[in-house]
Amino acid sequence: MNHQISAEHPQALVELLSAGDRRMLLFGPPGVGKTTLAWILAQQLGKTDRKIHCLSADPGLPAFGPPGAVNLGVWLQGEWQLEDHEALCSLDAARFRLPLSEAVSRLANRIEGTLLIDTPGVVRGVAGAELLTSILSAAAVDLVAVLVREGRIPHLDQELQALGRELIAVAASPRARRPSKNSRDRERTHAWDAYLAGARVQKISLSRTNRLGTPPREAPEAWIGKQVAFLQDGSSVGMGEVVAMEGDSLSIRLPPGKRVTASLLVRDAVRDPSGLLVTGKRFADRVVRYLPPSDLVPDFAQTLQGGYRPMVQTGSASALLMNGVFGDPQLHLRLAHQRRSLLFDLGDGTRLPGRVAHQVSDIFISHAHMDHICGFLWLLRARIGERESCRLYGPPGLASRIEHLIEGIHWDRIGDRGPRFVIAELHGDRLQRFLLQAGRPGRQSLGEIAVNEGIVLDEAGFRIRAITLDHGIPVAAYAFEPALQINIRKERLIAHGLEPGPWLTELKQQILDSQPDVRLSLPNGSSSTVNELAKELTRVTAGSKIVYATDLADTGGNRDRLIALAKGAHTLFCESPFMRGDADQARRTGHLTTKACGEIATQASVRHLIPFHFSRRYEDAPLPLYDEIAAACPHVVIPSSTQASLASR
Repeated sequence: MNHQISAEHPQALVELLSAGDRRMLLFGPPGVGKTTLAWILAQQLGKTDRKIHCLSADPGLPAFGPPGAVNLGVWLQGEWQLEDHEALCSLDAARFRLPLSEAVSRLANRIEGTLLIDTPGVVRGVAGAELLTSILSAAAVDLVAVLVREGRIPHLDQELQALGRELIAVAASPRARRPSKNSRDRERTHAWDAYLAGARVQKISLSRTNRLGTPPREAPEAWIGKQVAFLQDGSSVGMGEVVAMEGDSLSIRLPPGKRVTASLLVRDAVRDPSGLLVTGKRFADRVVRYLPPSDLVPDFAQTLQGGYRPMVQTGSASALLMNGVFGDPQLHLRLAHQRRSLLFDLGDGTRLPGRVAHQVSDIFISHAHMDHICGFLWLLRARIGERESCRLYGPPGLASRIEHLIEGIHWDRIGDRGPRFVIAELHGDRLQRFLLQAGRPGRQSLGEIAVNEGIVLDEAGFRIRAITLDHGIPVAAYAFEPALQINIRKERLIAHGLEPGPWLTELKQQILDSQPDVRLSLPNGSSSTVNELAKELTRVTAGSKIVYATDLADTGGNRDRLIALAKGAHTLFCESPFMRGDADQARRTGHLTTKACGEIATQASVRHLIPFHFSRRYEDAPLPLYDEIAAACPHVVIPSSTQASLASR
C-alpha cells in the first residue's frame, strides 16, 4: 500500500464511495483520526443527496449514541443522528469481540447504501486480528481504509494483505491525537448521561429475569451503577443503569420509550464511585482477598505464622484479620478517610504497628480467653502518654479482668501519663461502664446506659451492634453497620471548576450528621447548602455490614441469634475451628464445625463468608476445611492457591 490519500483531503475516497453502494471499514490504532475521517467523508458525500450510514463500533468512546453499545447513525443536517443501537454493556472491544461482531452484523444487515464502519483501536495480537476479520465479514465490507502515521508500518499488515478486499492507505492527519484516559472517561460519561436524560426508575424482579452476559453476585455493591440492557429476540430494546437493589428487586434508570423484557444483559460497564462510566473490576477481587503474612520470607512456610490473612474492603472501611486464619483472633477495621481504627478481639498484637495503637478508639472483646485478650499488654504499653481514653466493650466481668492486667504492672513512675480505658460490659439490655487508668488503683463506676436493639455504639457514620452467645461462658459477637457510603463524583467537581480539599470531608460529615441546610464555603469563593452540594456532587449508597463472630457452641439459640445479626451482611467473619469428623471435639469445647459455619452463613444470606480461627491440627492441610465449608456455603472466600487446588480436582 502507498500513501496516496490524505485524511485531511480525502477526495479520492469520496470518489470511490460515490461509485456505488460501498461499505468501507476505517482501520487504525487509537487516536489516528478514524472518527474525524468518517465525519469528513459524510459531509462530502452528503452534498450529493446520497444516504450515508455509519456504524460506530467502538463501545468505549463511540462517535455518537450511548457508550457500551454498537451504534448505527445516519447523516442528517450536518451530523450523525442515532438510528439504532445494539448493547454490549461493556467498553472492552477486545474482551467481548464476538458479541461486538454479532452486533455489527445485526445492524449492518438492516440498511442499504453507503456504510462507513468506525472500528475500535484494537490493532494488535490475536484480538486485533480476530476483530478485524470478524467485523469485515459481519458488515460485508468491500473497501478498507488503513490510517497510518507518517513513517509507520500499518498494524496487522500481513493480515490486511490477506483479506482479499480493496485496501487504501490513508495518511493520518498530524493533528490527530489520542485523548487522555481522563478525557475519554469524562467524554464517555457525558454521552451516557445524555442518553439517560429524562430517564425514569423502573423496578424488576431478578428471580423473574433471565440474566445474560457476566452477571455479578446478588449483592448491592456488585449491581449498583451497572450498565444493563433489555433484550428481545437477541436485540436491544433499551439500555439503563442500576441505581438500587433491595432483596430481589433492582431499580433501573431507563430512558423514555425503552422497554423492559424478561432478558437482562449485564457485563462490566459500570459507573464508578466518582460517577464516571468505566470498566469495572471483578467484584470479588476488588472487595475480598487473602494476603500472605507480612513477616515471612518467600521460602518460609506461610502456615507456620497463622496462615493467610483475609482482607475486606468496602467504601466505609477495610478489615484485616491480623494473625491469619490459624492465629489468635484479632480483626483490625480501619475507617475510610479517617485516622481511626476499631479492633475486634485482642489476640497477639505484635503485627500491629505501634502508631495504630494511638488511632484505636474502640475495642470489642468477644470474651477473655487468653488468645482473645493477651494483646492488651501490647496495647497498654503502646498507649503510654496517650491522653484520649480508649473504649473497650465485652461481656460481664471484662472490667475486672482488665483491671487485674493493669494492676499486674508496677506504675510508680507513670505519673498522670497512664493510659485511660473506659470499659463497657454488656449485661442484657444495658451497659455497665467503668473508668480505669494505669497508675491509679481501682476503678471508677460511670453508671450504666440502656442498650436498644443491641446497639452499643452509635455514631453519625456507623453503629456497632452486639449479641450475647454461649461458649460455656458468655461471649459477644458484633456487627459493624455503616450508615451511608458517600462518594464524590469527580466529573461533577471538574464541571463546576471546584478543587478537592478539606471542604469535601466537611461536606460528607454534614451529610452524615443530617444537616442539609448548613452552608459551606467553596474553593471558588461561592457557597452552597449541604443539600444542594449532596445532590450535585455526591453518590450516596447504603453501607456494607461486617460481622465478627467467634467461639460459640453449635446450639439452636446461638444459630438463631447469629443469623439475625448477620442477615444480609457484606462479610461474615465466622469461626470454623473443626472439621465434621471432629464434631465431638467441637461439641466438648463449645465451637462450630465447618458444616455449621457454612450453614449459618447461608441462612443469613451473607455475600461473603470468611472462616477463621481454624484449629492448628489442620495447619499443614487447610484444603479440606474450605472444601467442607464450600459444600454448605457457596459464598465462602477461598485463598487463591486453595481455590486452584479445588478447581483441579
